[in-house]
Amino acid sequence: MRHRISDWDNAYANGINIPQGDRWPAAWVEPARRYREELAAAGRAKLGLAYGERPRNRFDLFLPEDTPEGLVVFVHGGFWIGLDNGYWSHYAQGAVARGYAVAMPSYTLAPENRIAGITVEIGKAVEAAAGAIDGPVRLIGHSAGGHLVTRMISATSPLPEAVRGRIANTVSLSGLHDLRPLINLSSNARMRIDREEAYEESPALLEPLPGARVTCWAGAGERAEFIRQNALLASIWKGLGAETEAVEEPDKHHFNVLDGMADPTHPLMKALFA
Repeated sequence: MRHRISDWDNAYANGINIPQGDRWPAAWVEPARRYREELAAAGRAKLGLAYGERPRNRFDLFLPEDTPEGLVVFVHGGFWIGLDNGYWSHYAQGAVARGYAVAMPSYTLAPENRIAGITVEIGKAVEAAAGAIDGPVRLIGHSAGGHLVTRMISATSPLPEAVRGRIANTVSLSGLHDLRPLINLSSNARMRIDREEAYEESPALLEPLPGARVTCWAGAGERAEFIRQNALLASIWKGLGAETEAVEEPDKHHFNVLDGMADPTHPLMKALFA
């Protein structure tokens, strides 16, 4: 059946289309706080580490009990206009249990920053965290964060060659890989995406780095546009030589699709550490 999107805001609206969707992001605050305090008390959390000069150029670093086997960098979502790294700390649990350090950066939000500028900031955050932890680097990001981690492995990545060479795998959770449709959203008054930036900052319109590996993972209960965006990058980049996979996790929506990150044995974690 043919279908044309007439309400772009609704096509990308998550909370109002999920039962009790207004619980998020507040539902993450308390478990995130508890996890930060637990690891800080154990001497395994370094909070508010600077990677740049702007106020939000900070990342938290969570450490396993022994010497880290490598680094996971998680980049949060919020349509580039909201939230910070403090909402998601507890989702470091799965990777930390697997022996990895986990860095969670914040970044300067739109409209103070453009998406191109956020890409540069995340590049600096990944570089700084990689400078603190030896071994392979694995990237995972949610929603707008999925866009940002796949930008790190795009041909115009801001990462230096030494860090690019350490990226073992990338997972985009409910990622936004083609920014052109977002120009139609009312929230673009804050995101400020124009056609030029959409073409320059959309991973689906860029080539992957040589040897790129990415899993595009979404909840099967997400909005159709998020499912389409999820499949889009995996399909396009597979045709450009990247190793890709697209997954739709049953019984998950845009918010609880993150839950697998807290379980070291969950298929999501297995995909990240493949």
